[in-house]
Amino acid sequence: MEAGGSRTVLVYTGFVKNITLSADENLIEQARKVAADQGTTLNAAFREWLAGFSGRAERARKFDETMERLKYFTVDRKYTREEMNER
Repeated sequence: MEAGGSRTVLVYTGFVKNITLSADENLIEQARKVAADQGTTLNAAFREWLAGFSGRAERARKFDETMERLKYFTVDRKYTREEMNER
């Protein structure tokens, strides 16, 4: 770590479950290097990815709900570019 750098410390307040994954050894080493270049660990990078991956369905559901609410929205005429960009 460089002088004056910062370090992130994660503290778990709930139960954390370990999992085992299989991947090509070279791929794992490349991923570790990328994580280190980003100032994190492969484990922390995976946890971040897992949180985003698991939230996709919820974000898609919220998007669908919003589109459903907006489907009744109509415009009475076609607006010009200038009118749409007025502030």
